[in-house]
Amino acid sequence: MSNQEEGKLPAKEEGISKEFLHNEAIEMIKTDYDSEIPVDIWQLGLIYELKVTEDFDVDSLMTLTSPYCHVGESLPAEVAEKIQGIEGVKDVNLEMTFDPPWGMNMMSEEAKLTLGFM
Repeated sequence: MSNQEEGKLPAKEEGISKEFLHNEAIEMIKTDYDSEIPVDIWQLGLIYELKVTEDFDVDSLMTLTSPYCHVGESLPAEVAEKIQGIEGVKDVNLEMTFDPPWGMNMMSEEAKLTLGFM
């Protein structure tokens, strides 16, 4: 549901910037985990692209650690729902990909430390 349908003012009228929404989306993504890995999906490198359009839509390209990941059905929907809940976001367009395939080299330094790979 768009913000206008919910009675919210469009982000431009609220004075919310694209940068603010981008940062808020990252913070929301950092609350999502693959239940088998104690690192959030942002630090794991599962989000390949995240951008806020001029219309305050959030476009995201994400992957999973494996095409057979047990949270393959639920995790993308959860990510989209959390981003959609950010005040000022008009719509969320989340696309899944497995190209390129996820690898441990996509993890942040922090994730590698947490998981004992450094």
